[in-house]
Amino acid sequence: MVSEMQVGVITQTHGIRGEVKVFPTTDDAGRFKKLKEVILDNGRERLTLEIEGVKFFKQYAILKFKGYDSINDVEKYKGAKLCIRREQAVKLQKDEYFIADLIDMEVVTEDGAHFGKIKDVLTTGANDVYVVSREAGTEVLLPAIRECVKAVDVEQGRVTVHIMDGLL
Repeated sequence: MVSEMQVGVITQTHGIRGEVKVFPTTDDAGRFKKLKEVILDNGRERLTLEIEGVKFFKQYAILKFKGYDSINDVEKYKGAKLCIRREQAVKLQKDEYFIADLIDMEVVTEDGAHFGKIKDVLTTGANDVYVVSREAGTEVLLPAIRECVKAVDVEQGRVTVHIMDGLL
């Protein structure tokens, strides 16, 4: 299970007072309003930053971090990932899973045969679709619906599926 989850990426600075423009990688950008801190990771350093202010502009969240009061303080963080600890994440409903937990899970058929690994999750209007990579190098798109996905075991890292007629 993933211990940290990415919620956004700093795209650029915003103004001259230390604000940054963040592209949200969470399905609800409004949740930035509820966050008190984020973990900044730019590949070279990891910092826990306290959020002092949040506003929104188009599809972006504009964040102001405590103690970062000038454009010069934040310019070096362009492209940095913003993460939260798992315990800060939104509580899931029954049969809901974080995409980060599903990636790289083993996919097995109902009879226990290895089928592949989840490589990606596509979010569509109706239902999610699991992109499963097979050992032959091919990909299969599995709809994340009850008729197809029979069980998800996050602890074991395994998804049990029923291969519906016509899917392969």
